[in-house]
Amino acid sequence: MQKRIIFISLSILLITFASFLVLFLIRQSRDVYEEDGISFVSKVDGRDFLIYRNSKFEQKFLTGVNIGAAKPGYFPGELAITKQEYLRWFDYIYEMNSDVIRVYTTMMPAFYDALYEFNQNKDKPLYVMQGLWMNEDTSGALGDAYANDEQIVNEMINGGIDLVDIFHGNATLDQKSGVAYGAYSNDVSKYIIGWILGVEWSPDFVVSTNSNNPTKTSYAGDYLMTIPQASPFEVFLAEFGDAIVSYEMETYQMMRPVSYTNWLTTDPLSHPNEPFFNDDLVSVDTENIKATEAFIPGMFASYHIYPYYPEFMNYSDNYREFIDENDQINTYKAYLRDLFQYHTMPILVAEFGIPASRGKAHEAKYSGYNQGNVTEQMQGEFLSALLEDIYDENYMGGLVFAWQDEWFKRTWNTLDFDLSHRRPFWSNVQTNEQMFGLMGFEPGSVERIFYPDGNFEEWNEITPVYSDDQIDLSIQSDVRYLYLYINATDFDFDSEKLYIPIHTIANQGNDHLMNSNISFSEDADFLIEIDGQENSRITVDAYYDTFYYFNSELYNYLPVNVDYHNKNSGIFNSMLLALSRQIYLPVDQVTMPFDSYETGRLHYGNGNPQSDSYDSLSDFYINDHQIEIQIPWALLNISDPSSKMQLGDFYAFDGFESIPIKNLDIGAAIVSSPSDVTLIQMNAYTWDTWNIPIYHERLKQSYYILQDEFKKYE
Repeated sequence: MQKRIIFISLSILLITFASFLVLFLIRQSRDVYEEDGISFVSKVDGRDFLIYRNSKFEQKFLTGVNIGAAKPGYFPGELAITKQEYLRWFDYIYEMNSDVIRVYTTMMPAFYDALYEFNQNKDKPLYVMQGLWMNEDTSGALGDAYANDEQIVNEMINGGIDLVDIFHGNATLDQKSGVAYGAYSNDVSKYIIGWILGVEWSPDFVVSTNSNNPTKTSYAGDYLMTIPQASPFEVFLAEFGDAIVSYEMETYQMMRPVSYTNWLTTDPLSHPNEPFFNDDLVSVDTENIKATEAFIPGMFASYHIYPYYPEFMNYSDNYREFIDENDQINTYKAYLRDLFQYHTMPILVAEFGIPASRGKAHEAKYSGYNQGNVTEQMQGEFLSALLEDIYDENYMGGLVFAWQDEWFKRTWNTLDFDLSHRRPFWSNVQTNEQMFGLMGFEPGSVERIFYPDGNFEEWNEITPVYSDDQIDLSIQSDVRYLYLYINATDFDFDSEKLYIPIHTIANQGNDHLMNSNISFSEDADFLIEIDGQENSRITVDAYYDTFYYFNSELYNYLPVNVDYHNKNSGIFNSMLLALSRQIYLPVDQVTMPFDSYETGRLHYGNGNPQSDSYDSLSDFYINDHQIEIQIPWALLNISDPSSKMQLGDFYAFDGFESIPIKNLDIGAAIVSSPSDVTLIQMNAYTWDTWNIPIYHERLKQSYYILQDEFKKYE
């Protein structure tokens, strides 16, 4: 009897196991298509991109995000993101109704392990577009894809082969500085729906490859080939792409669609009104690379397309004359249509983005889709509108840049004013490149210590640095801001001004404000003026003005003003950021003047993300006689708050060098009229250095807007 019970129990276990095995195999077969012994999960069909799901190929407009390799406190080459972080992010991304994650390079095992674990038991998995990075230091040094015995060709092929083995859970990479390494044991091949090979190609690199290799006129591989019109650079692309496809086919009998990264400066179109020669110098045309009959999945084109750069997006006649269905000039949609009409294959907008940063670097002149100085609300609305344009023009999908903010990034109009080796350790909201994310990294372990929001309870425990019968001034700081709290009992916001001088650097600064009777107990390098909701600003001692010095003294972009050479001039300048140097439009034969904007203007609003009236660009808020202000470190010429470094004397250093800062001296006074005799007392504030930034993750307003937008395309 007991043996019979054991036999029945074992039989039930075997039947159960067999059932699970059959279901598993059925599920596997539903997710991977096989034809003549070749497996694939996606393919191109005409202008459509298809994914194999539920035992059939489905055409889908792809939505998703690009994920970088960095988090605060780390450069991307340190590959510090953990599996648990990826799992949490994947859940956010999935809940946003995304289809695809795009990565640029080989990731650590944590990424692929998280992808495998996350997708278990998902009816609709989260897919990946896999990139293959080219070392831009190497390409810059060699200047030619075939130089040094085809070093770059071989590096690209070997990197692709490693990735193929990684997809199939069959790789162990030795540890090397700056690149992924470790054991890859999970087969994620059915979740990788395409290659996006390479980088945003430097026009100079393309030109030199073409000119140095005139005999590289064709390539005929088993899976990829070039047509007679192909350039040597396009031959290079076909060559390493074919080698990667061949390896996966020979080793695993599997293949997936191939694409190459491209962007507008090397697109196949002509832009005669582009003012910068290099931005319309040469084309990289994937139409010159063809799939052979043996390469069943086929090819698609990939482009990074932004609405504010290059300049031809603003100035091309055929774009600025394009009126969309909303009766608006829509240069972005015009470009999308132009590019689509050129190509014969599906096109993925592999990157499009709007940064929700305080600083701004370019403007989209007709749409307002600017590169920065955009709220999180506007970011979400603008991205939704761009995605709708992408869909309307019959593209295969659009991937938002980017999932997470990236503190290590730099921007052309701020990069000279910080310490490059310390960028990941603090949050510079003046640098728009750091703020493209739908998920932000905010100061504080759970929430920020202070918000300009009218709720002043958090200041109750902070001892003021200065007090008199009119004003209490308290100060705190974190990895992003210097926070000021002023309790000004007699301040009339409508008729009076509040002046806040800040002293940072020794042996320079102003002890007075020109054309006034206002003076300071310490030489002020910056002066905050609270003058209503529309006219409040921070200004800088003319001698310490980075914008002026860079554009007038270091370079001859703007006129020189000899008065600014003098210390203690009493002159405080508006704080500006450059948007464009003077440019000449070849077709219009018009010179456009130097363009800038006042980044020192202080924006009034509620800066608390929990508020219904949240404004992510808020700099200050007033409630009755109490004022909260947050000033980005970069607006104080602090080049790295984490190590307490500031920009030194430009004229003494003949440029931008950093020196230590011990403390700030700050004061405040209510002024009814500049003619009133006023001496503003200033007291010291200091802070501690750090090497590990304290931060927490926060989904921006734009995340929730795109969550609704992505759902439309399910």
